[in-house]
Amino acid sequence: MAAIAPCLVRLAPDGPAPWESIAREGQAWARREQVDLRDAVVLLPFSQLLPLARRAFAQHGGWTPRVETTQSLARSLGPPPVPEVGAPSGERSVDLLAAGELLRPMSFGARGSPRDPRAVDQAVADVVELTHALLKAAAQVEPTQRAAHWARARTLLLPAAGPGGAERALARVALEWAMLAPAPLTDRLFALCPSAWIGVRAGGADPLLDALFTHAAGSSACLVLDTDPPADGVPAMSTAAPVLAVCDGFEHEAQCAAAQVLRHVQRGETPVALIAQDRLLVRRVRALLDRRQVTLLDETGWKLSTTRAAAQVMSLLRAATEPRADAVLDWLKTGTSWSAVPDVDAALRSLEAALRRHQLTHVPALIGPDRLDAPATKLWAQARRVLNGAQLAGRVSLQLRLDALAQALAACGSAAALQADDAGRQVLVALRIDPAAAADAVWAAQAQAVAMDAQEFVAWVTRELEAASFKPAAPDAATVQVVITPLAQAMLRPFAAVVLPGADERQLGGAVAPWPLLSDTEAAALGLPDAAQRRTAEAAAFAQTLRAPRLTLLRRRLDGRDPLGASPLLERLSAAGVLLQPWVEARTLRSVPAAPIGPTAPAAPGLLPASLSASACEALRDCPYRFFALHMLRLREDDELDGEIEKRDYGDWLHAVLWAFHRDRGAPADAPVEVARLLQLAASTQADQGLDDADFIPFAASFAQLAPRYIEWLHRRDAEGARWQQGEQRLAIRPEALPGIELAGRVDRIDVVPREGGAVAQLIDYKTGQIDGLRKKLRDPNEDTQLAFYAALMAGRSDAALEAMYLALDGSAGIVELPHPQVRRSADQLLAGLAIDFDRLRHGGGLAPLGEGSTCTHCAARGLCRRDHWSAESPA
Repeated sequence: MAAIAPCLVRLAPDGPAPWESIAREGQAWARREQVDLRDAVVLLPFSQLLPLARRAFAQHGGWTPRVETTQSLARSLGPPPVPEVGAPSGERSVDLLAAGELLRPMSFGARGSPRDPRAVDQAVADVVELTHALLKAAAQVEPTQRAAHWARARTLLLPAAGPGGAERALARVALEWAMLAPAPLTDRLFALCPSAWIGVRAGGADPLLDALFTHAAGSSACLVLDTDPPADGVPAMSTAAPVLAVCDGFEHEAQCAAAQVLRHVQRGETPVALIAQDRLLVRRVRALLDRRQVTLLDETGWKLSTTRAAAQVMSLLRAATEPRADAVLDWLKTGTSWSAVPDVDAALRSLEAALRRHQLTHVPALIGPDRLDAPATKLWAQARRVLNGAQLAGRVSLQLRLDALAQALAACGSAAALQADDAGRQVLVALRIDPAAAADAVWAAQAQAVAMDAQEFVAWVTRELEAASFKPAAPDAATVQVVITPLAQAMLRPFAAVVLPGADERQLGGAVAPWPLLSDTEAAALGLPDAAQRRTAEAAAFAQTLRAPRLTLLRRRLDGRDPLGASPLLERLSAAGVLLQPWVEARTLRSVPAAPIGPTAPAAPGLLPASLSASACEALRDCPYRFFALHMLRLREDDELDGEIEKRDYGDWLHAVLWAFHRDRGAPADAPVEVARLLQLAASTQADQGLDDADFIPFAASFAQLAPRYIEWLHRRDAEGARWQQGEQRLAIRPEALPGIELAGRVDRIDVVPREGGAVAQLIDYKTGQIDGLRKKLRDPNEDTQLAFYAALMAGRSDAALEAMYLALDGSAGIVELPHPQVRRSADQLLAGLAIDFDRLRHGGGLAPLGEGSTCTHCAARGLCRRDHWSAESPA
């Protein structure tokens, strides 16, 4: 039996390129052993090395060996085996469905909590992960010894009682399920008989390569070219010592890493390897490099769920499953197109304006034709047809739901947009909406067998998009300046420089994640790499990186608020006497002259409004700049369209209920009858306004207590002779003191009450909030604007005596009347003050922000006046 020839390839950092040395060693060995390289096979650790190795062997002339990886060679020998129904396929998305069907009927599937869907989902994910790991480990066993391997595994995972019993049961399910899989694709390699096997080792041992060479040693010459430095020695390093940057935090580390990459690019030291050890940090670095238009090749990608294409699909699903107006708007704004609607943008703006104007938060409320104009009605009709088609009731097969989703995407124009986008095409493939991806027989059978309801389907789509990675199209290789790659794929590649952020105790050389359902000892016995082996492989890959001509390591002292130490691999270098050079700042320092900001006083006499409301007058009195922003520039904050019912919604509802009650009341009736009628009106008004029962529970409970109190108060008013006259009445006047300006407002309620001198019109404004602020205002009547404004409207229409009061409805003390003393005099003073203010504004007077008191706390214009940025040194 021929022996396997080991060969330690000494790769000098400053000597020839690594592949020149590897090819020379391989060809020298072939000449000594009289091996015909034309029939030899060279196996590499990963596919990115293939063009490098093929070029290196070809440069030496003569016949060149076949250069492959174990996977590429196995795929070239024929199509993959098709698993039987119920067997694991090796593809995560398919096997998650199969494992779910397998585990959910089992009592231990939820680890003692069969009713907890999250526990079941975790058990399914653990079983699939362990099954795939067991399949990979079994593929590294020679085919003739695999039966014995499975038998040993069964013995090791005998049922166990007590603590860990559920995990052991799930591990046994994973084992038995793995044994149903067809023979691995790489089993074909064991039948090959080339003139020689030449394996290149980098980043630690390859169990499959070792098993293959052991099997072939009797019939073929075997050579292992080991490029890893000795584990017990100091690895060979470039003459330029590695550089270490110690940063303060996440953003500091990202900026320093980006600056170092740019420094290499500007010096022409390309391509630069940016090691994706800390994936989140590297995404931030990439964003910084994109701003500088650096040409990037990203071999790692990022979650498909974070792309705009995934957002298009998810917004459609949310709009179809959640009856919320904001979900519909989100969907319509994510790239939908409608051929039947002439101007989609205008129709969408009209639809959104109607939703916000009427505060329609639920989709059923959109149907009212009186609420939408013609373009918006047409758009909503088209959108509703698509959403109805995407809504499948009950539990139906996954394939039916995917078909409905595909049809909905096509009907709203999103399918064409997804097909035209790199990320969109990958989304369609990940969800098996792409015809080629959906044609797989194993997938088709599983998708037909699994039934889901709407919420389960949304959860499944979310998981698939989270699990898949988006990899942008690769630029022309000749133009690539930076390659983002994991540490294990940076070995033996001709990078001019390497930048490795995340060289800390968590990201590099630290603790490794345990295998699910198994202890470390059990994992090693089953052929899975244990924690020590995984750390050794990472250390070998790091040692390979030290050969780079220029290496910059970065780490941060703090991760959020948690202190963060150096990587154990860096400490090992220090213990071996390797001195890391301190990093020299590469960021460009810019000096920005100070520009203090102070309050301004804009003047815009041409923008004075032709109509004033009570809120506009109050804004002018509280802060002139607020009046300028909200009522002269007419800037508005868009109201949120969420399902949560706020205090304002309750107030609008309560006003509508009381107006309907008094409008049709007639003669007073017994208290129980009137309370019942009030509660019936409350329920019907809630239904008319589309307010959800569950969200409205606290307000309904509050009103149930308010109703008898209100009727009791009302009956006392009836006994005193007061009568309801008008409600929700719009009043408007044009005072002589304010030429060209109309004062207009809507009064909640006007009663007629008897007094000694005759009947008096009493203005009533309902309040549902705290009454302390109202009491404070009424202590100085001139501070109150609202009642004085309404009194001015009434005084402009009639000379009758006036009274006004706030009626607090939600106080713990019951119904509270807060009368405004001498409201007519306050109204006269308000008009006089407005006349002075508007005369000043017409002549170019400024509207300066006051920046005082509670006015600023909830002001919508605070960001415009820059109140929070004023400098003490700024002129007022």
